[in-house]
Amino acid sequence: PFQSRIKRADSMREKQERHGLPITTDSALKAVWAAAGRRLVCPFVQNIYQTTDLIRAIPGVRIQKDSNHEPKPNGYRSYHMIIEIPVFFSDRKEKMRVEVQIRTMAMDFWASMEHRVCYKKQPENREGLEAEFCRYAHILEEIENEFEIHNERK
Repeated sequence: PFQSRIKRADSMREKQERHGLPITTDSALKAVWAAAGRRLVCPFVQNIYQTTDLIRAIPGVRIQKDSNHEPKPNGYRSYHMIIEIPVFFSDRKEKMRVEVQIRTMAMDFWASMEHRVCYKKQPENREGLEAEFCRYAHILEEIENEFEIHNERK
């Protein structure tokens, strides 16, 4: 399964302003790297690396940024790529940057819950929640590793 998003116009404008860029469509498409995004959710960690290999092999796709994030202090884990893909219009071809996040189901579950509880609601005890979510991330990673072992035995 995958999820897509196009960054909202007001979010693009805010990012352009923050970086001192001109507030134009051309500037937004060329300078804001994550105007469009795609999230791919895989069952196992090994599938993340298989998927990145497939993306790298697509003709016409250029990798702009490729980073396997070490877990952040709050426990967030994900593989991020920014790719440049050709987009064909009736009269021309343009290159567009797309942020691709690749996660396991456990990573996606954790990130969704952390976003909903810690980010959207802005709780007063945020630091305590971040410590708890870090603990949850470690528990989920252990469970994920166990499933990975079972998957390799087949």
